Amino acid sequence: MKASQVTSVLLNKYVDMRQQAGAANGTINRELAALKRMFNLGHQATPPRVFFIPHFPKLTESNARQGFLEDAQYQRLLESCPEMWFQALVEAGCTYGWRIGELLKLKVNQVDLENRVIRLHPGTTKNKEGREVTMTQTIHDLFELCIEGKSPEDYLYTRPNGMRVRDFRDAWDKARIAAGVPGLLFHDLRRTAARNFRRAGIAEGVIMKIGGWKTRSVFERYAIVSHTDIEDALQKLEQRKKLSKQKPTTVQNVHGNTKPRLILVSSR
Repeated sequence: MKASQVTSVLLNKYVDMRQQAGAANGTINRELAALKRMFNLGHQATPPRVFFIPHFPKLTESNARQGFLEDAQYQRLLESCPEMWFQALVEAGCTYGWRIGELLKLKVNQVDLENRVIRLHPGTTKNKEGREVTMTQTIHDLFELCIEGKSPEDYLYTRPNGMRVRDFRDAWDKARIAAGVPGLLFHDLRRTAARNFRRAGIAEGVIMKIGGWKTRSVFERYAIVSHTDIEDALQKLEQRKKLSKQKPTTVQNVHGNTKPRLILVSSR
């Protein structure tokens, strides 16, 4: 079919057909996004290969991930695979919230042990922007072991036989089952890191900079407030209400001296 024959009516019919076939809204959106990208490239060419771009529908997606890794699960995850590369990979994922592709591409020359800095070079991240973060003590110790005996151009994450870690699905599957979280994705560590930063009181702008979230709308999609966070917040609210029911005040006696007195006040 020629590009000029693709209309918004035809695109809507395509959406209906895919939905009837059982495709998820997210899947349909990705398919339409690929086609829209083709139209944009054709339109930007000189001379233009496409003279108009039809309206592309965008469906509501309700399949956002909700997974978090709790502290106890994290410990069991590490205990299930004692290999150094796995320990360092999981720790970095939970600490900085970086994508798995960004982590696996790390080389020795991007890790400055002396100054305790890790650098992601521009163009190696999803949003093409570089990042620089400070190492925690745990990250420093693990990365130091990963770097031992390597040259600057070697990859950071390597197996005991020296081979670069590219695919670790088998190790991950075994670890998450042993940790009692069989449905956990490595990408859930990204959400876990964002939640931990927020719990620590870090400003959202700083969290976005560390984790590589370029827009607030994308950052908010991670729904980084868990049920436990909400429960803790309500417990703190309840404690505050209890404390406010007894509020110390002072009154003057006949001699003009003041002394504390407890009075009941409404919590409303």
